[in-house]
Amino acid sequence: MRTPLLTWMEQRHGIAHSSDARAAGYSDWTVRTAVEAGTLERVRRSWLVSADCSPQRREAAQAGGRITCITAAREKGLWVPAAENTHVAVAPTASRNAREGLQMHWAQGPLPVARFSTEEPLLNVLFHVARCLDPAEAATVWESALRTGSVTLTQLRRTQWGSLRPAQVLEMIGALSDSGVETTFVRIAQTCGLEVRQQVVIDGHRVDALIGERLVVQLDGFEFHREAKDRRRDLRQDARLALLGYTVLRFDYQQVMFDARYVMETLMNAIAQGLHLSPRR
Repeated sequence: MRTPLLTWMEQRHGIAHSSDARAAGYSDWTVRTAVEAGTLERVRRSWLVSADCSPQRREAAQAGGRITCITAAREKGLWVPAAENTHVAVAPTASRNAREGLQMHWAQGPLPVARFSTEEPLLNVLFHVARCLDPAEAATVWESALRTGSVTLTQLRRTQWGSLRPAQVLEMIGALSDSGVETTFVRIAQTCGLEVRQQVVIDGHRVDALIGERLVVQLDGFEFHREAKDRRRDLRQDARLALLGYTVLRFDYQQVMFDARYVMETLMNAIAQGLHLSPRR
């Protein structure tokens, strides 16, 4: 039979500090009875865990902290790179000794957290992601948070991060508009020694970029293909250009922002084949 205490624990992902249980109205006797019955377990004397607690949250409790960074981001349903270690946020005064299987985070995020809180606010999670990962990977995690609606770009911009790395990641994802993607693409093309004309009108319709006379590049921004009708519109436009004798290359946000090498290689292969030139008559 599930007791009110276990239901309360379940609502907290199976982990809570004993002082919080006491504040919620559960007496020491109730807690001790649950521990003796085996339905609850004590960790570091004051932390309580139930069968609902994930191994990562248990590890965090054993270290006197809470999951953060990519461990918490994964639990929140965000995209994260593969990782073996559990990332744990601890107090700045916590021991600096390395713990096997744990990645400790001592820095303080932009939001204050109660001493015995088991939850790391999303903004703090993103703060640690930015400080922990390669900027491109961190930007992808932040982008995932934007895509899921967990946070807004305005909110990220207004947050006082107090650290250089989050500001660098924010600058990267600040190019989420089509214009930002275009700017990044032009920089990539120029690295290849190519001259790019932007927003050229062909047959009454604008294209994102034109290289030479016949190589059209279309760029799908951050919001691309939110609806099927948008995809159909893109396909119609690509077909129209192809029938007019143009070669169309289409790159998406992820490729332009995080896979510049692929974009460069594709452009150079197209140039090598003369796809930017008008056919000889």
